Amino acid sequence: MKQTLTLLTKPATLLLVIILAFTSCVPQKKIKYLQRLQKEDTTTYFQNKHDVDYKLQPKDNIYVRVYSLDEKTYMFFNKQSGSSSYNDYANDASIYLNSYGVDMNGYIDFPVIGKVYVKDLTAEQIKDMVQKLIDEYLRETTVIVKIVNFRVTVLGEVTRPGEFKVYQDDLNLFEAISLAGDMTEFANRSKVALIRKSKGGSSVHYLDLTSDKMLSSSLYYLQPNDIIYIAPLGYKRWGLGSQFPWAIILASISTTLLLINYITK
Repeated sequence: MKQTLTLLTKPATLLLVIILAFTSCVPQKKIKYLQRLQKEDTTTYFQNKHDVDYKLQPKDNIYVRVYSLDEKTYMFFNKQSGSSSYNDYANDASIYLNSYGVDMNGYIDFPVIGKVYVKDLTAEQIKDMVQKLIDEYLRETTVIVKIVNFRVTVLGEVTRPGEFKVYQDDLNLFEAISLAGDMTEFANRSKVALIRKSKGGSSVHYLDLTSDKMLSSSLYYLQPNDIIYIAPLGYKRWGLGSQFPWAIILASISTTLLLINYITK
């Protein structure tokens, strides 16, 4: 009997070591970004046509501000919502109130000038158009145009999933993921879903962030209202994630092995 238990103890211990080796951690190859075939350190340049060409659509919001040397004159061309101090534009609510909503027909209602068609135009195109319209009334003016509804949503295997508002002209995939606290250990980096609004609905693109070719992808830079979904690896689907009760299982196995060792003495 003791001899049988002794023979069983060694295989059981070996099996335990093998299980821990294969399930307690995720291979480095699955969690590294921008991997390359070369092992040595080299510098590689990736060409990417960085065109900030988002075209406004109905229900978008755009911030338009006109400035000139004569404050009393140019203020007629600016949307008024109370005080015009800098602090009025320092929070989300104020920025929204001081912006222009694009109606279902593609127009914004601009002071003095009236209806201005902005659908399917970029912020730069709108700036040039408004500048020409203002020049008919005033000289030496400056027009500022910004898209204020630039937000992205990051879901799935990230530290802090949620919707993030961006106050800049562009945002790339890695910057968006960093806003969400980076991916977790069990994130599937080789198949990240990018959901983007289109005229007919939505399109889904699957991206491999473990490949350095991602830097030259046309989808590297995001657009307003993009959604990024990161699915879990198979390790987590089988319940081997951080919530798996490793401590209880290891304690049970250790106790069993100690008892077997005691009996065989």
